[in-house]
Amino acid sequence: MDRYRANYRDVEPLYAVEREAVETMPDAFREGDYGPRDAEWVVQWYFRRFLGAYPDAERRRVEGAFEDADRADVRAAIASSCDAPDYDAALSALLDLPGVDVEVGSAFLLFVDPERYQVVGEREWRVLADLTHLDGDYPDSLGVDDYGRYLDAARDLAARHDFTQWELYTVLWRRWKDEYGEGDE
Repeated sequence: MDRYRANYRDVEPLYAVEREAVETMPDAFREGDYGPRDAEWVVQWYFRRFLGAYPDAERRRVEGAFEDADRADVRAAIASSCDAPDYDAALSALLDLPGVDVEVGSAFLLFVDPERYQVVGEREWRVLADLTHLDGDYPDSLGVDDYGRYLDAARDLAARHDFTQWELYTVLWRRWKDEYGEGDE
């Protein structure tokens, strides 16, 4: 597991900017000390980490919808997710925002609290299922309860290896590439 984490740091082109975001965004979101582009960056990150392998039309649709969101609504949703007592309330606070589904909402949660929350997508789900008791079939329409099952498995695995959720994310991402190959991107 440690080799995947080290490999991520060494080879992933977005690592430096991601690491900075993991270090600064939790406090910025909690304190409300961020601008609209910071929130937009999270949505962009969710898709652009695939480095062009995500369908461009879908990415543009979601990013455009979020960019058009009322800024006060975005701030209120992020504040609510920061103050939420659990993943259900934290994620649900974000789901009314334009362009935000469970997957994009989970990206926000990762940057709200990288100790507690994990980003979810088909890649991360598949690798986590390989390593845990999680059912390997990615849901056709991912719901909040599905995210809860995924998060429970991620928290268990992270605790066994003394990883934060951010560190576990780097492991899941690199393991995907090692196990399933760069050609799938």
